[in-house]
Amino acid sequence: MPLGHAAADACLGGGLKRAALHEVFAQPGHETAAAGFAAGLAARLAAGKNLLWIRQDYCALEFGELAATGLLELGLDPARVLLMRAAQAEDALRAALEALRCRALGAVVIELSGNPKCLDLTASRRLTLAAEENGVAALLLRFTARIEPGSAQTRWRVRAAPSPAQEENWGQPRVEAELTRNRQGATGNWVMEWSCDDGCFREPADRGAVVSAAGDGPPPAALEKDRRSVAA
Repeated sequence: MPLGHAAADACLGGGLKRAALHEVFAQPGHETAAAGFAAGLAARLAAGKNLLWIRQDYCALEFGELAATGLLELGLDPARVLLMRAAQAEDALRAALEALRCRALGAVVIELSGNPKCLDLTASRRLTLAAEENGVAALLLRFTARIEPGSAQTRWRVRAAPSPAQEENWGQPRVEAELTRNRQGATGNWVMEWSCDDGCFREPADRGAVVSAAGDGPPPAALEKDRRSVAA
């Protein structure tokens, strides 16, 4: 599934794998931007089918509710978004596994906060297998979470980016999306603009890629710190 952003698609070997697990980590304070980025990915991965968004009750209280008007402004049809609330992370993961077995869905978003013990490498592999077996995309949207071992096809770290000033209308939404893991090979860091009219990401006319790194290059200092924490 191509994103529409030429540089990112080239790095991904043409686009994102549909029947796979993808992770989106919000930079602290940029949870709304990460949710918008995940919504765009899910809409494209769903390919016209309905998508299910599963979120912990805590996420709704801490980071705000999903809004139908916000989805409309992004160019997404809220009638195709099914929302499920789960009391605990265990409930959310259990529901996600069941949902990924439903071929009528195009994508499942699992929104979690922190690093619940139930989301270990085994749970990550189960999500990956369910996505691969049934052709339904899985997206883990992570808030206030550190990076841990997992089986995701791609991993993204997202923060908001400024939109160009316009006299009459809001600018198109922009994010800085850092691809920190890519099983297809290379990684990179780009400013992506979401086209609400076309329903795809694109490279801003006034700005290109921020950073482009080889897949075997040295990790950023923040990621290295996360990895040391995991190793410890």
